[in-house]
Amino acid sequence: MENINKFAHNIITWYNFVMINGINGLFKTTQNRLIVFGLLSTTIVMVCLTCFAVSKIHKNLDVGYKNFGQIISKTLAIESVEITKDIPELSKYDTLRSHSLSILGSNDDIAFIEFKAQDGKTIYSSKEDYANRANHAKIVVSSPMQLKNGIESKNVGSVIVGLSGTIISAITDTTTTSLIMVFALTWGLIVLVMLAQTILSTKELKVLQDGVKKISSGTFGVKVESQGMTKEVKQLFDAFNDMSTKLHQFEEQNIGQLTLEKNKLEAVLACIANGVVVCDNYDNVILVNEHAQQLLDVKPSEILKTKIQQYCDTNGELCFKDRIEQFKDTPLDVMEQRPLAFNIEVNQRVIKAVMSPMFSGNRDYVGYIIVLIDVTKEMEMDNLRSHFISNVSHELRTPVTVLRSYIDTLYNYGNDFDFNTQKEFIGVMNQEIIRLNRMVNDILDFSRYESQNVKLEKTKQDIMPVIEDVVDEMKVLASEHNLTISVMKEPDLPEIPFNKDSIRRVIANIVSNAIKYSPDGKRIKIRAERARVGDYVEVSVEDQGQGIAPEYLDKVFDRFFRVENNTHTIKGTGLGLHLVKISVEKHHQGQVFVQSKVGEGSTFGFRLPINPPKVEDDEPQDEMPKKTEDEVQEVQDLASSNNGNDGWEISFEKR
Repeated sequence: MENINKFAHNIITWYNFVMINGINGLFKTTQNRLIVFGLLSTTIVMVCLTCFAVSKIHKNLDVGYKNFGQIISKTLAIESVEITKDIPELSKYDTLRSHSLSILGSNDDIAFIEFKAQDGKTIYSSKEDYANRANHAKIVVSSPMQLKNGIESKNVGSVIVGLSGTIISAITDTTTTSLIMVFALTWGLIVLVMLAQTILSTKELKVLQDGVKKISSGTFGVKVESQGMTKEVKQLFDAFNDMSTKLHQFEEQNIGQLTLEKNKLEAVLACIANGVVVCDNYDNVILVNEHAQQLLDVKPSEILKTKIQQYCDTNGELCFKDRIEQFKDTPLDVMEQRPLAFNIEVNQRVIKAVMSPMFSGNRDYVGYIIVLIDVTKEMEMDNLRSHFISNVSHELRTPVTVLRSYIDTLYNYGNDFDFNTQKEFIGVMNQEIIRLNRMVNDILDFSRYESQNVKLEKTKQDIMPVIEDVVDEMKVLASEHNLTISVMKEPDLPEIPFNKDSIRRVIANIVSNAIKYSPDGKRIKIRAERARVGDYVEVSVEDQGQGIAPEYLDKVFDRFFRVENNTHTIKGTGLGLHLVKISVEKHHQGQVFVQSKVGEGSTFGFRLPINPPKVEDDEPQDEMPKKTEDEVQEVQDLASSNNGNDGWEISFEKR
């Protein structure tokens, strides 16, 4: 009813506007006015008839619905008397409640049922169980509960029933909808008849209207035929065609410029080394470059036009959701000055995401950009650097603590010790100083070997004396663990060019590692031979230690890397094998290798070219300092200070 009234009001308002402004509008003729007046009159009559019919039907339905409710209440009153007349008073509540709930469960139109005694006291009310449902009652009816005793009837209470009006509302809506549809259909037919007449009388304007619609939809360059038109209309059509042609020319120029700018933007994004994800103001991904697809491990079809919050990382978590909420809760000027940065993990890679707002030329907020940077290597280097600092600190603290303790003891109580005790103290101090010196040299050599301006002086010589010197140097350390070292040399091993001090340190690092990680009483084998592949001399050191897991073999030569587990708990800087790799590969054009099986042992080695390629250096380079004779003598003195060669064997075997 309300919708029909509004529609009629709009029709009347429209007609008044047309009649008042008809002189300057389309309805300036008497014929058109009569058509509109006839349409309006028909509409008003149909609306009035419809309103009257709907009102009459509603009134009859309301009366019938109240009678329906009265019948229900009377039926409930009779049933309630019958089911409660032979039961105790205490059981009436449960009986009436069970009966009421069954009725309410099978009929949605009943809002509540309430039983009252003769004195007005409520026996049971379904409002206790269906409070919300009872609030929707529109019609309330009641009937007395009468207990018949023969001819006489006794009033024992009353039944009150509340009806929600669901059925009557549905019937009313259906009736109203049907009437409105009939009205709309009839009115539409009348309009179609009038529209057909209008089309015939306004053919010229219709043609122009079609052209205007095409232009408004973006189809520029469309032209309308002006043949057979009046002079004034033809001039109008010619002006329209001229405007359409100019718009088409402007469109072509504009599209070409936009296409060029788009291609430039896509080319720039494709060349950016970092990943870029562009989202609009509704969090939809509208642009993603190839590097971002690789970092996020997605295809364009999987991420474009989707919500970025729905992306899941390796752990299945919505890694962008909370951060985007934080981004939106922060003022844009703050985000513009300090973009939001956070890390996510995808396929065991750590990706740094930097989120910043995006503005149009008018400084209107249109979305945000997420820049993705792969920082896996940086994170690994930070972790390795932390371990390195921790290891170096521990390694430096041990000799410094020993030196301080022994020096303090000698300083305060030196006169109380005999000569042998003082000599023993000085010997321990000398060992710790040598250990400290080696550690500092490792760190300094690492820095110098990494430099681009370092050149090692190489001479062509036999590598066996260097191996023998290292074995002699390691004699004391090996004897402490009851280890046996055997050295095997291939006959007629050629001389090769190398830096003696550098390769000596390489061999010493490998052999010392073999001693550290070998169980007591085992054997270490050193081989010097021609490589089976390539023109190289190969030196390998084989131990019988616990071995290295396969997943660590590719990393053992990385700087700061150490295998830390229940077996490998020996402290160190993590630079030894990295120095081996730099010295052999960078400064000698050689190769390093490792072979290992867990539980069987490891073999570390290197290959030096017999005839290395000549490298021309245009820039002057620094030379590595040679180890002084005093340093070498210190090591030899330390080795000879231990009398006896228990568990030590040096043998040179030919194959």
